[in-house]
Amino acid sequence: MWVCGALCRARAPAQLGQRLLLPESRRRRPASASFSASAEPSRVRALVYGHHGDPAKVVELKNLELAAVGGSDVHVKMLAAPINPSDINMIQGNYGLLPQLPAVGGNEGVGQVVAVGSSVTGVKPGDWVIPANPGLGTWRTEAVFGEEELITVPSDIPLQCAATLGVNPCTAYRMLVDFERLQPGDSVIQNASNSGVGQAVIQIAAALGLRTINVLRDRPDLQKLTDRLKNLGADHVVTEEGLRKPEMKSFFKDVPQPRLALNCVGGKSSTELLRHLAPGGTMVTYGGMAKQPVIASASQLIFKDLKLRGFWLSQWKKDHSPGSMPWAGCWAQPGQLEEMVEAERLGPGTAPACR
Repeated sequence: MWVCGALCRARAPAQLGQRLLLPESRRRRPASASFSASAEPSRVRALVYGHHGDPAKVVELKNLELAAVGGSDVHVKMLAAPINPSDINMIQGNYGLLPQLPAVGGNEGVGQVVAVGSSVTGVKPGDWVIPANPGLGTWRTEAVFGEEELITVPSDIPLQCAATLGVNPCTAYRMLVDFERLQPGDSVIQNASNSGVGQAVIQIAAALGLRTINVLRDRPDLQKLTDRLKNLGADHVVTEEGLRKPEMKSFFKDVPQPRLALNCVGGKSSTELLRHLAPGGTMVTYGGMAKQPVIASASQLIFKDLKLRGFWLSQWKKDHSPGSMPWAGCWAQPGQLEEMVEAERLGPGTAPACR
């Protein structure tokens, strides 16, 4: 669910226990804001944690002092920010990138520029902006950032799409193009297909002419969810249990065996993805929701020559510095972010459903 003005109305940190997406929050920069429990006439409200642990216990709603806008700074009012699994992991202290404490939660979101410093040339008041990198602390009502920390996006795309443009679609796109040379008509199989990344994979794969085989856990509302994913462009939807059935052999007589598998679950689910990969195929792991190891048999590695890879968008961005890629982060060449935004503007792109 999206909560407009959530921070203005929030009273307790226990709200983090729900998977809410919080419009009006943003990031943290130790040099630009000091933490205070006292109210200010124009107060900035933020969800702050001073040590790692259970988010429901360590995150507090606090008032921050807004820094003055310097020459290269940008004053941003947050419009929307989601809660992603990586945000929770970061608060717990078990993520690959941890900000200096105390920190404001949230890695993703969209804000509107209120004012800019005298040296700022890339953005202007009224522009919509998203974080260039993780760790900015988006769960706040407003903040002052450096210009280099922001990417502009058009303001005529849906708010929820803009707020979730920087992580899930980038992750999906890079995994689809970086590990296998897929051609239109090729198949991709993925688990957790209803996740934010999973829904982005479905839409981007459809745009690239790729077929998707989307694996879900069985659930009471399975048909409703199946219909939603097919409306996004999913070609096939199957349950974890269905994937284990002998009937899948006949399924792959009509559908090309996938050369790419995308795993964010681990455990038995990832083992089943490997079982259905074409010889020489690749499984990319980008999450571990089951908190169980990825297990591959010796025969799969030896006789099928399957490849196991990992992907982390933050590392990808480090390896592809802004100096070598001056255009908006994860897109392989100039214009591809613009194409993604245009898709959102015209309607095919759909933000992940809130839960």
